[in-house]
Amino acid sequence: MTQIQLSDAQAVILSAACAREDGAVFPVTARLKGGAVGNICKSLLKRGLIEEVTATDHNTVWRHDEERGPITLRATPLAYSTLGITDDPEEQPDDPAETTPKPEPVRRRSGTKQEALIAMLRAEGGATIEEIVAATGWQAHTVRGAMSGALKKKLGLTITSEKVEGRGRVYALK
Repeated sequence: MTQIQLSDAQAVILSAACAREDGAVFPVTARLKGGAVGNICKSLLKRGLIEEVTATDHNTVWRHDEERGPITLRATPLAYSTLGITDDPEEQPDDPAETTPKPEPVRRRSGTKQEALIAMLRAEGGATIEEIVAATGWQAHTVRGAMSGALKKKLGLTITSEKVEGRGRVYALK
């Protein structure tokens, strides 16, 4: 059986649903903007990881169906097995290390500007915005956005900043 690859957002929503007794997807606790929740749920539905069921709580309605009425979403058995969750004690391995899913290594492309940015920030003494602009060809606002968005928020890296005499503000990875 091939393993189903999930995005971070899909994994968060699915894990939250599987942690609930009833397997309900809603309410979604992940902080997602715009139509992201809808798109993620459609993708999970298409893969068979969640299913539509009649809603009993009107605060958890996914959509309204003319025949079935209010519809909500819940995790399927495939979702539990994809996340490595089982309720059957006979299926539980004796070694607790076996129950912890192994994190997949992050696959990054090599030779990207983001990789260059990370290398500059990891270098001894860090890097200034001007140095990063010269190396990547980005505008200064793009460098700041990449550090705050891609590096801090998405990759979870910690970036420090300090003023250095004669050099200006220097950024480095902690």
